[in-house]
Amino acid sequence: MPVCDLDKRRPHAKKVMGLDVVVWWDRNEEAWKVFDDTCPHRLAPLSEGRIDQWGRLQCVYHGWCFGGSGDCKFIPQAPPDGPPVHTFKKACVAAYPSTVQHDIVWFWPNSDPQYKDIIMKKKPPYIPELDDPSYSKLMGNREIAYGYEVLIENLMDPAHVPYAHYVKADREGGRPVEMSIKKFDIDGFLAKQEWGSSKFMPPCIFYAYSERPSDPGNGTAMSDGSKMTQESSAPAATRRMALIFICIPVSPGNSRLIWTFPRNFGVWIDQVVPRWIFHVGQNLILDSDLYLLHVEIMEVGISNWQKACFVPTKSDALVVGFRKWLNKYAGGQVDWRGKFSGALPATPPREQLMDRYWSHVVNCHSCNVAYKGLNALEVALQVLSVASLGVVAVAKQNALSAIARTTLVVMAVAFFGASKWLAHFIYKNFRYHDYDHAFR
Repeated sequence: MPVCDLDKRRPHAKKVMGLDVVVWWDRNEEAWKVFDDTCPHRLAPLSEGRIDQWGRLQCVYHGWCFGGSGDCKFIPQAPPDGPPVHTFKKACVAAYPSTVQHDIVWFWPNSDPQYKDIIMKKKPPYIPELDDPSYSKLMGNREIAYGYEVLIENLMDPAHVPYAHYVKADREGGRPVEMSIKKFDIDGFLAKQEWGSSKFMPPCIFYAYSERPSDPGNGTAMSDGSKMTQESSAPAATRRMALIFICIPVSPGNSRLIWTFPRNFGVWIDQVVPRWIFHVGQNLILDSDLYLLHVEIMEVGISNWQKACFVPTKSDALVVGFRKWLNKYAGGQVDWRGKFSGALPATPPREQLMDRYWSHVVNCHSCNVAYKGLNALEVALQVLSVASLGVVAVAKQNALSAIARTTLVVMAVAFFGASKWLAHFIYKNFRYHDYDHAFR
């Protein structure tokens, strides 16, 4: 998860590769910790607990407390003069090796003690733009109701954009797309397109990037002969943007997407515009093909892709490359370690499938704050509407002029209308926004 969307005051429940984990801030070690989301006492979820006054993770069921290494620090029910049962191995909770890189919490999905220092040897993939302070890098995240495999291949496929994302491109803009894979091995692959390059960085990162030279007539000459644009701190010849998608397998038929689009020009925009406004548009893009992809995975299943799909053109080169990599180096699918039978979950109603609140808003600090603030504003507008009419109703006949009465009535109607419009805006952008391709 992005650190910006994690509250240090509380534990957070997450599912990754079928593992139920709790992510919490250990203020004693000043580090994010990832534990098995199960108290060893009576198996209550630790994510429903709290961080106590000593900075320990406390189970809300019986008050057992745990330190940053998973060791049990305190059992309230154990007598102080009795055996130190909190020190027993069975009293410990499984802790996963974890680290923060690029402002994202990563962890190794095996709590066996032999992997205790694995993060020092096998670090998460490094992305230079996310470490460069000259780049903007607003992040977003969303729970997706289709699998990790389909999520990655969809992000690798530019040919669907004019059709599935009509508001972002010309619907009749489809054409042959030249794409080729230049390098392919266990470490992923590098691909070339007309507009730039892209990489698949196993197991979960798709990274596309391009350099865009600016109009030489709109810049200022630099000492090295390059141009400096007025709206950017980057020389025109090195204006660069990347698309970074981190695709996390959650369970069969479900995944999590973390995205960021770092750039070294127009950085000031991200400092002025609230993050939630960007997410409104980005969620609409995700919604526009979400139902299609959910149906695709239900039709194809988990392991039948090669036989079911016909991919004859170069525009599918990256999709085919990913499926080849998955088959050759990962056994053709995510290793769920026997946690699931292989059956996909049933298709929920469309409103639930494309719900934005539980899939995004509750997990995004910026959108959650905006959602609460806009709801409060809606209530305030309704109160003002009623109050305006109330003043007219209780005022004596001669206390208000006809103009004042008319003004208050108009204000009441305006406040009521604004509250209704705002309620629709909140529902459409924070709850559920259907996407009907027939009328786009």
